Amino acid sequence: MFQNNPLLTKLKKNLHAKIPRVEGIVKSHERGFGFLEVDAQKSYFIPPKNMKKVMHGDKIIALLKIEKDREIVEPEKLIEAFLNRFVGKIEKKENRLFITPDHPFLKERIICQPNQNCMNIFEHGDWAIAKLIRHKLKGDHIFYAELHEKITKEDDPFTPWWVTLARHQIDRTEPLAEENDLILKDNYPRKDLTNLDFITIDNINTKDIDDALFVNEMPNGKISLIIAIADPTAYIKNGSKLDSIASQRGFTNYLPGFNIPMLPRNLSEDICSLNPNKRRPVLACHVIILKDGSISNKIHFFLAWIKSKSKLSYDHVSDWIEKLGRWVPPMPSIQKQILTLHRLCLLRIKWRKINAVVFKDTLEYRFHFSEYGHVIDVSVEKRRIAHKIIEECMIIANISAARFLSKNLGFGIYNTHSGFDIVNAENVVSFLKNYNLNFNAQEITTLKGFCNLRRVLNIISNNYIDSRIRRFQSFGDLSIIPGPHFALGFLEYATWTSPIRKYSDMINHRLLKSIIQKEKAIKPDEEIKFKISEQRRRNRIAERDISDWLYAILLKQKKYHNKKFYAEITDISRHGIRARLIENGAYVFIPGMFVHEIREELNFNQEVGKVFINDIMHYQISDIIQVILLDIRLETRSIIAKIER
Repeated sequence: MFQNNPLLTKLKKNLHAKIPRVEGIVKSHERGFGFLEVDAQKSYFIPPKNMKKVMHGDKIIALLKIEKDREIVEPEKLIEAFLNRFVGKIEKKENRLFITPDHPFLKERIICQPNQNCMNIFEHGDWAIAKLIRHKLKGDHIFYAELHEKITKEDDPFTPWWVTLARHQIDRTEPLAEENDLILKDNYPRKDLTNLDFITIDNINTKDIDDALFVNEMPNGKISLIIAIADPTAYIKNGSKLDSIASQRGFTNYLPGFNIPMLPRNLSEDICSLNPNKRRPVLACHVIILKDGSISNKIHFFLAWIKSKSKLSYDHVSDWIEKLGRWVPPMPSIQKQILTLHRLCLLRIKWRKINAVVFKDTLEYRFHFSEYGHVIDVSVEKRRIAHKIIEECMIIANISAARFLSKNLGFGIYNTHSGFDIVNAENVVSFLKNYNLNFNAQEITTLKGFCNLRRVLNIISNNYIDSRIRRFQSFGDLSIIPGPHFALGFLEYATWTSPIRKYSDMINHRLLKSIIQKEKAIKPDEEIKFKISEQRRRNRIAERDISDWLYAILLKQKKYHNKKFYAEITDISRHGIRARLIENGAYVFIPGMFVHEIREELNFNQEVGKVFINDIMHYQISDIIQVILLDIRLETRSIIAKIER
């Protein structure tokens, strides 16, 4: 009687139209249910039966309903699928292929098949690049993906690298050079400095050597410094095929265990590299360091030929200065260079402590691998005096380049940092009052005031206060026009000292050369600036993801189970504590249940970076705690720990 009744159909449509709708992002839970996050404060429950229609991360419109006196949502329309292009692991079962996305919240197997252009044969355990082409919320009965490319097989020891690079769409091999790429192309006149005792100081295994130094004592305590930088733009023409490749890559990608060069290795590690006793073209900068450590206004950039007299290592030079070990400089002239560079370094550090900002020493961690690529250990490396010598010389070079570009062109690729905006400056002032530190918001938004604040914080040396202040700071950026770098404490800063490894430095090389040769300079556009920044971000995320995977593999070994570690608290979230193991640098997560047994008595305050139990502060960011490893999850690359009391 009621079948095909147009009035009833219309009534149903009207009733359906009146049901309220909400838009948000799906967040899944490992128990099968989920939540639709509408904003930071509001979310709605998605029952398990409704979660089968969507995936974690999907942006959807859902119907808001009441079920058993509880607000729930029913997914109605897909706005944007979380999965598009993705990487995952293949499962082969009864000649059917499935792929599980490599994501901690996406564990559903998706039916898949190679697309028509894919020539790979897929086996169980393979890793692959896929694209989701069917979605249940689009009216399809299943989720379905096409396989586009095989990444690697299951037992490849380099899986962490290849899968991560594929996910972030980063090249896994070096660019190839054509014969013409290896020929010197510019015919500019160059000053012959091959008789001077230039030296290089790098890690002992460094092959792509960018910089060489020559110093000379002058009367009245002054020091003459020549910074010679490798000149790949002498081989790579602007707009050439290789230049285009370098601009796309942006950087040499330094990953645990190896690097992926921005330029072909026969350029970056041979023809352009400032290898010992090899005549090389360079872009050079001559500066005078005054006896108070300041840089003279007389800055001279020029093209030259040099021949490095010795390749030195950070550890050997540091050992000799600190009177450790048995290594000695190979010649008296090299010894003199090291001693003068050491004096220059101390002068500059003293000057920067008074006039700019000095960096705190931090620990660095280095993975060690077997000959087959398996991770076997991690070592701790500290910044030693030789690292600081090179750092100070490169800072001098980059300040000088910024001044030179600003004076002659008014543009370039500048590294900038704006300190605090006015709102965050007010927050900083309010926070510091709790520690009887009185500052003015207007003052600390100036370069001078910011530097003064950083110097006071360095004297106080309170890691908790320091971490809170950094939370209010802006991020570093690139700029086409001159601007201050608050975090370094300089009015302007432009890097040009790593052109083998950084495309932005290649751009500045060409601009510096145009000034030297009195040629027309081409102003960089905003697009290249954003491209470089984005590539840097992707490289850093990839390095972090690979490190997390390697730590999970390493700590999964039996000898680390239930081992106690000291760790520094680095973050407080709503659900637990994130900390870094001091012994090896791995990050661990401590869920609330392993912080305190009674959840209702716990308060994780993200705003202040502290953990309260019964309103009493027990832990805060920067605290050193002792933890025990409980669970290492390879599939999510996460390490779960508990606090040892």
